[in-house]
Amino acid sequence: MIQVFKKRKRIVFKVLILILLFFITLLIDRIINLPDNPITLILLTAFWIGLVFVLIPSFIKKYWKLVMFIYVPILLYFLYSRLFSGDLEAYLKIKEYFPFYLFFLPIPVLFLVWVFEQWKWLQNLKAEKSKTELSLLRTQISPHFFFNTLNNLYALTIKNSTQAPEVVLKLSDMMRYTIYEGEKETVKLSDEIDYLNNYIELHKIRYKKTVEITFKHELDIGLTIAPLLYIILLENAFKHGVETLTENAFIHMNLYEDKNFIYFKIENNFDPKEINEIEGIGLTNLKRRLALIYPKKHDFTVAKTSDTYSVILKISKNA
Repeated sequence: MIQVFKKRKRIVFKVLILILLFFITLLIDRIINLPDNPITLILLTAFWIGLVFVLIPSFIKKYWKLVMFIYVPILLYFLYSRLFSGDLEAYLKIKEYFPFYLFFLPIPVLFLVWVFEQWKWLQNLKAEKSKTELSLLRTQISPHFFFNTLNNLYALTIKNSTQAPEVVLKLSDMMRYTIYEGEKETVKLSDEIDYLNNYIELHKIRYKKTVEITFKHELDIGLTIAPLLYIILLENAFKHGVETLTENAFIHMNLYEDKNFIYFKIENNFDPKEINEIEGIGLTNLKRRLALIYPKKHDFTVAKTSDTYSVILKISKNA
């Protein structure tokens, strides 16, 4: 508390002087006892402007020209009406048409405008922060699949396999999509579906074992969605499901819609002995991206049994 006072002592000292000015003004007004005392009005105006300047200097620095433009003409008109228009009765008639208590309104109104601008600036700052965080999260999408595929590609080229050109083409398409389309705010669902299909085909080339993979998509593929959301779930299904099983592995995916939402459901089995209870960085990344892109407009549901894992991701069409 003492440290805060030391840092702010100049401001505290100025505020105390202004408060003293305020009470002196009230005392003068009471002693003179004159209706609409010009001295009182001038001192009260100085008090309010001074208080705002001490507490919020940025407000006065921004609006001082406007404050002067409003207050100086009104003050001059008041002084002329009060002192040079004749007797008190003449002034009171003028006051009926121009109530001088309005003199105190501009600063509160301007202050509300300033508060709104500060709020707007803060919202823009939060939006920029979210945008920066989202961009960082996109760059953290795990590239290990590409490294695995390159290793498999190397093995295929050594064997002079006819599958090597197909792998190169699909891998090239996926890398192009990740780098260029992944930076966009939204992509067509048809492009996202092609990306997932390429991922599945490359994995089929990798595995010598039989894996049952189904992917249904019964919806308007012209709909748009944020890129690279579903790949994390598919990647986890392979990593924590297919790769833990020697046989009877499966992945079932379904992409569908209703009037208000787009649904993506993915289910896979796994070896209970190999399951990792710690949530991976990919899933954490996905949840954070969903919170940034679709705040309160998505639902992420997980269901797990002894040997199956199921996820339903629901995203609003109106997001």
